[in-house]
Amino acid sequence: MFIEERHQAILDIIKQSGRISIGEIVDRFAVSVDSARRDLRLLEEQGLLKRTHGGAIPLRQIGFTKPSKCTARDFPSIKENYFFIAMQALKLIKENDVIYITSGTVGYFMAQNLPEIKITVVTNSIIIAEEVRKKDNIRIILIGGDMTPEGVCKSALAVEMVSRIRLDIAFITSASISADFGLSIQSAENVGFLNAVIHSAVTTVGLYPTEKIGFRSILQICPANRLDLLITDWDAPEDELKKLDELDVKIIIVEKESKEE
Repeated sequence: MFIEERHQAILDIIKQSGRISIGEIVDRFAVSVDSARRDLRLLEEQGLLKRTHGGAIPLRQIGFTKPSKCTARDFPSIKENYFFIAMQALKLIKENDVIYITSGTVGYFMAQNLPEIKITVVTNSIIIAEEVRKKDNIRIILIGGDMTPEGVCKSALAVEMVSRIRLDIAFITSASISADFGLSIQSAENVGFLNAVIHSAVTTVGLYPTEKIGFRSILQICPANRLDLLITDWDAPEDELKKLDELDVKIIIVEKESKEE
């Protein structure tokens, strides 16, 4: 097989599976680890993929969003990396903490698996609130205001309300994060709301799976170093993590083999 044919086959696998690992390239094409890494480097230089910690993922269009009125509850399949990030985030919660839980998939996994200790959960998502209300040990503060079709409040009234709450930990995410552009998102309303959440929090933890690392969305929320901690997964691009580390952002990388209990 010519190198051009191998490169095309690698791109086809990424398009179909959403990722490829170095090991998979070695096994499928009978090449060395060094050759596999070189293939991915050459394809990245051509703007055809993005390298990660152990392989590569496709370049994505940041402007894509879920259809209106769809929530994390409407997509029941578990993404391993999202789930593991959520489980790692839960380890940071202590008795009597007041925490903010982001809307979206990672926040939903957190809400489903909160520890059985006394805490207060602040959220602007009725989906998260509905999940948490079943737990007797948890007090819920639901941030209100104009509601989006997805059941999330982020208008000026929501900003005012969250600004009056002291948070021990804010668990947040957005469309993307990069060292040069910071946290970013598509919606202007989210910019004001998330900045208010960050301002109210003693500690801000960013929950960013590989798919969101190293990209820029339309609107900047804040610089990356507004995060006290970033939790990501085993496939996150090493070059971007190095740049974030240089900004003094503490990083926890959740390993795939850490799946347990």
